[in-house]
Amino acid sequence: MSTSRDDRRDVVIVGGGHNGLAAAAYLALAGKRVTVLERLDGLGGAAVSATAFEGVDARLSRYSYLVSLLPERVIRDLGLDITLRRRRYSSYTPEPGSTRGLLIDNADAAATATALGPDAAAWQSFYSGTARLAQALFPTVTQPLLTRTEARAAVGDDGLWRDLIERPVGQTIADTFGGDLVRGVVLTDALIGTFAPNIDESLAANRCFLYHVIGGGTGDWDVPVGGMGAVTGELARAARLAGAELLTGAEVTAITPDGEVSYRSGDTERTLAATWVLANVAPYELERLLGAPSTTARPEGAQVKVNLLLSRLPRLLDPAVDPAAAFGGTFHINETWTQLSAAYDTAAAGAVPEPLPCEIYCHSLTDPSILSPELQASGAQTLTVFGLHTPDRLVSEQNNDARRAELQAAVLASLNSVLAEPVEALLLTDAAGHPTIETKTTLDLEHALHMPGGNIFHGPLSWPFVEDDAALATPAERWGVATRHPRILLCGSGAQRGGAVSAIGGHNAAMAVLEAS
Repeated sequence: MSTSRDDRRDVVIVGGGHNGLAAAAYLALAGKRVTVLERLDGLGGAAVSATAFEGVDARLSRYSYLVSLLPERVIRDLGLDITLRRRRYSSYTPEPGSTRGLLIDNADAAATATALGPDAAAWQSFYSGTARLAQALFPTVTQPLLTRTEARAAVGDDGLWRDLIERPVGQTIADTFGGDLVRGVVLTDALIGTFAPNIDESLAANRCFLYHVIGGGTGDWDVPVGGMGAVTGELARAARLAGAELLTGAEVTAITPDGEVSYRSGDTERTLAATWVLANVAPYELERLLGAPSTTARPEGAQVKVNLLLSRLPRLLDPAVDPAAAFGGTFHINETWTQLSAAYDTAAAGAVPEPLPCEIYCHSLTDPSILSPELQASGAQTLTVFGLHTPDRLVSEQNNDARRAELQAAVLASLNSVLAEPVEALLLTDAAGHPTIETKTTLDLEHALHMPGGNIFHGPLSWPFVEDDAALATPAERWGVATRHPRILLCGSGAQRGGAVSAIGGHNAAMAVLEAS
């Protein structure tokens, strides 16, 4: 294959997920000649909406569900027409073995305090601290990296810094709260997508927790109106309007350190040369495309994802809580501190936890627009379940189908343990008569999205700052997007301050290119 002058670009972006689209929009707006190469037939990567069930007019956010970390600055800079809807209820958690539960109602502080009981004051103090952390750190994620000393000074509270950054966050939670259920509710933010024990000396759980509580400077997780596809649709529109070339069905097969990108489109092999290559893929996947021995450990995801479409919301064992309130926020199931600890130990030993800790989101309660008018009128609702402590080590090419069925059964059993009726009876059927439920293991995510190990963060999360002795000589280093090859930058979730639907990796890679140009 040869490379002609017509094939040269200022920037080639590998991967058309939301971060790649954000980077393309910023760089094209700055006058750069930009091409995005996306392997799949559609743009958006993991941040897409899909008609998951044949003949059923419901567009589910298939992989990513909620938005917290997308900065208002990115929305404003790119002119994105996006509506993010706040949920009234933060969470509902049934108490195992009883007909009671804990409802956190953002609009009724008195009721929430009553529900929390002896832990009410600790809850208020703890989340006042996370709010201060969010206000200090979130504005910095679209700026050059702070050092650890600078970040600590920005927070301005040494005790808070110690409790949430320097010591295991699980220990802080255990020391702060007395109730087994309340401890578990707080801890879940440290475990979503991260396989770690309750008290994690590696601090991986701290980093996961941090990103779950700083979004938008408030820690709120909002529902994208129109589904996650509406978010990436707007990013794609902005990139196209700015003049970026967006190619789908273009599978990148190799990248060279000097900026040549080879890709396959149909039966044709092509090569583009670029001044800059932005990798909107996991660092582990980038190493594969570079054809070099990997210097990055293979990531491991730790979740199973289940999408359901029901004829209506199920009835709860708890008669005091309206199902619309329980499912109106994050519905925690079998996630007490004790249950989370036992689930980790079971999974670490190579088995599926029983009961399986799960979190449920009902997009359609907050945003019914993802359902057809007929489904809305019928009372149908979507449920998305995120099962914790199901690490990638549990699945293989040989056992994936059987494990998927086992995990789906575990999710349904966990859900049914807190319901007054079996959820299976409420499933609709698709055009072929199949129940409207789909389950994705970590291996399914790897197959569909090329996320190694099904890791939704593309690898271990990093702090939103660097150590005091970190190299910050180049724009790529200062923006947290550097690789060992100067012309190749990370622009996805694997960048420093990456993870979740945020566009932060894309924004920061674009800023590094513009600063260096």
